[in-house]
Amino acid sequence: MRISNITLSLALMLTACAPGGVASAAPGAKDTTPYVVPADLEAQVSKGALASAVFAGGCFWCMESSVEAVPGVVAVISGYAGGAEAKPTYQDVGSSRTGHYEVVRVIYDPAKLPYAKLLEVFWRNIDPTQGDGQFCDHGPQYRSAVFPATPEERKAAEASLAAAGKTLGRPIVTPILPSAPFWPAETYHQDFYKKNPDHYRAYREGCGRDRRLQQLWGESTGH
Repeated sequence: MRISNITLSLALMLTACAPGGVASAAPGAKDTTPYVVPADLEAQVSKGALASAVFAGGCFWCMESSVEAVPGVVAVISGYAGGAEAKPTYQDVGSSRTGHYEVVRVIYDPAKLPYAKLLEVFWRNIDPTQGDGQFCDHGPQYRSAVFPATPEERKAAEASLAAAGKTLGRPIVTPILPSAPFWPAETYHQDFYKKNPDHYRAYREGCGRDRRLQQLWGESTGH
């Protein structure tokens, strides 16, 4: 599909899911109110009716949009994990001083979507060969990682990592890390791709995410 010069220029300007630059002009960007996960969802997770998993795959806007449409996924929440500081803000994490990753917490029905299948979805929506971030976003907060919560999940994650490396035929640098506290991101980040579709599409196109995923995996991925 031919992209107009104006569209392409805008896309190239929006090449950071980060506090600085044009992306910081996103509606609500000054609102630091953290999102509150609905109590009924948390109750279902606590009872075991639903499960949750945390993944870091670069810009959480993109991970959220890619995973939400997967059958068996109930909700995807953007947030932060892996750092020592409690209740970090977007600006804190963007400063690279807290050690947090941008992550998504996926709440899903394990009867419909096994954790192993969710891992397959994760790998095919990231570049696991890139260690300095993801796609055009560079910095420690944009690195990819898996945060299994149980020994069984770690075993599944290790097996899926090995399978991904075999498929790609190259080393995988995405680590499997210990479970860490999850902190929901600010409300304006949740479902950003739905609330600000033009901004989101321009950012994603400018970042080259889908082009790189096609190069790596040779198949279509979610938007």
